[in-house]
Amino acid sequence: MKPSENNIPRHVGIILDGNRRFSKRLMLKPHKGHEWGYEKVKKLLEWSKELEIKELTLYAFSIENFDRPKPEFNYLMKLFKKAFDETGKDEEIHKNKVKINFIGRIEMFPEDVKNSMKELMESTKNYSNYVVNFAMAYGGRAEIIDATKKISQQIKDNELDIEEINEEVFNKNIYMQSEPDLVIRTSESRLSGFLLWQASYAEIIFLPNLLWPEFEKEHFEQCLNEYSKRQRRFGK
Repeated sequence: MKPSENNIPRHVGIILDGNRRFSKRLMLKPHKGHEWGYEKVKKLLEWSKELEIKELTLYAFSIENFDRPKPEFNYLMKLFKKAFDETGKDEEIHKNKVKINFIGRIEMFPEDVKNSMKELMESTKNYSNYVVNFAMAYGGRAEIIDATKKISQQIKDNELDIEEINEEVFNKNIYMQSEPDLVIRTSESRLSGFLLWQASYAEIIFLPNLLWPEFEKEHFEQCLNEYSKRQRRFGK
């Protein structure tokens, strides 16, 4: 059932969790689950356009994920490069004018993956019909620390007075200014540091019994319908 057009979230954040457990359930190698997860992200982009979601932020790789076993990590780096290169060549991305961003400490990635990210951002930077943000080498606490360092440097350089620090100033120094209306997480019931600043008033839906590769359009529509029934008060 398509959600009510009167209350569709503009910006949806999704924590893509459960790829490895999906592999284990099917008695496959861990990397197979990531392949399924990647294919599901491509489907998600199609569904989002159909359902008129203007912005997505996808938690794809945390800072902690760098500690994954070396074979799995190496496979993921190859998969990321392949995914970003394919996305850059995807005619639908350019036809629909989808802007791609990466948020996080992307300097942590291998050079070839970083280059693919930069090329993809550069080739879509002037688009504005839709936005997809990939949270990569991301952590909510790390984002707040990095913003604090930037503000501290501005004070040190006499570009900012300490009395001028407020939410607006802090917001200008985080990775992403846009705030999600809805956050969805598969396979678990916690945020794991996802958009700690931006999602302070987001509606949250946990799907603990559903792994990311199992996520289908009907589940997305159910989440959007649940969102449409909620009354957002923003603390008032």
